[in-house]
Parts: sequence; structure tokens; C-alpha cells
Amino acid sequence: MTRYIKFNQKYNAQLLKNELAIAMSLNWQEHFNRKDYNGSWQSISLQSASGKEDDILANYGVDGYQETALLKKLPYIKSILDSWHCPKESIRLLALHPGAEIKPHRDRGCNYVNGACRIHIPIQTNADVQFQVADEYLVLNEGSSWYIDFDETHAIINRGQSVRVHLVIDCLRNSWTDALFLAHGYDMEAEQQSQEMDKETALKVIAELERLNTPASAQLIENLKKNI
Repeated sequence: MTRYIKFNQKYNAQLLKNELAIAMSLNWQEHFNRKDYNGSWQSISLQSASGKEDDILANYGVDGYQETALLKKLPYIKSILDSWHCPKESIRLLALHPGAEIKPHRDRGCNYVNGACRIHIPIQTNADVQFQVADEYLVLNEGSSWYIDFDETHAIINRGQSVRVHLVIDCLRNSWTDALFLAHGYDMEAEQQSQEMDKETALKVIAELERLNTPASAQLIENLKKNI
């Protein structure tokens, strides 16, 4: 299976940082998965279920998400979001502060085969950030754009002296993303083979998808149950 994709889309790092400076003057929230990290890992929302900047929960399972007041102040980031022609759920800025560590963990169901398309666009980073997915270390440069399979075990440590900030976009899979992923070498054949899972694995996946409680996860649960 495809663990990650580095897209051809590249963005202006300085314009991103200019708009980050606006966000940095506001109140950020500590990430809700407190058991999964040490140090300071903070977030602020650009689009959330409630439309509030301090609502940083992902996978709400609501029909529509609302732009926050902050996003309306960030025209360059808004133009980036508009260029991704797919449904979008939560959109956040995530800041990993110096010395902070996101422990090895998996986000069950958070990958393309399950309809989730989590995009990372680094805005500010440093050479001492270690980003590990399975047994690989990725170098995510400022202004680049990535899909990562977060159903794989992953961990991040900021050993540098500056805060690392990413724009994180939770997209839903559609025909536009399929075309984009195929153009970047996504292995559809391997995906089809992976869906032929045993009953025990299928039930575990269903349990995780039920926890996500989104329209996309409900559809995936229905599809999985047909094959059990």
C-alpha cells in the first residue's frame, strides 16, 4: 500500500508564514489526544463543525463544516484550500513546540483506502524535526504538500529550537482526488487487494470507523459488512 505521497503542488512558504503570524497572535488549544504526546502540541481551527477556532476536534460526523473567523483573515491559505476540489471536514493549524514528542501511534481508518485524505502542508519547520511513518523518516519541507497514511504507526519529535507548524486538511475522497492520487503513483491494485480482509480484521476496522462517526465512515462500514 502507498504510505505517503509528495504532491507536485508547492506553495509560497513566505506567504504562508506571513499568514501564520496572524494566527500566532491568537489563543491555541492543546491537542485533545493528550495520551499520545509529551510537551506542547497545539492547534487552532480554520474550519470546524461549530465554526469556532477553539473547536479542534476532527471527525465530528456532521453534514457541514463552517469556516472560522480566522480563515477569513488568511486569503492565501483560503486560495490553497479552494484549489483542492473535494469535500473538506476539519482544517487546522497544528503546532509542535520545541522538545515536544508525538508518541508512536496509529489513527485507525485515517487513510485513502478508507476514504480519508489527510493533507499536510508544512508552513514552518526545522532540520531537527523527526517525522517517522512505519520504518521511514520523511523530510517535509516548508511549502510542500503531502498525503500520509496515518493508519500506519507514526511518530514525530521536534528536537529543534523553533515551533513546527503544519496546515492539516481533512479531505474526503472523490473522483478528483482519485485522479490526483493516480497521477502521483497511488497503487489502486494494491488497494483492491487490501480490501479482501479476514472477518476479524474487518470487525476491528468497523469498530474504529464507528468511533469516527462520520458520513464517510458510515458508508465504509456498510461496504465492509457486505463482504463479511
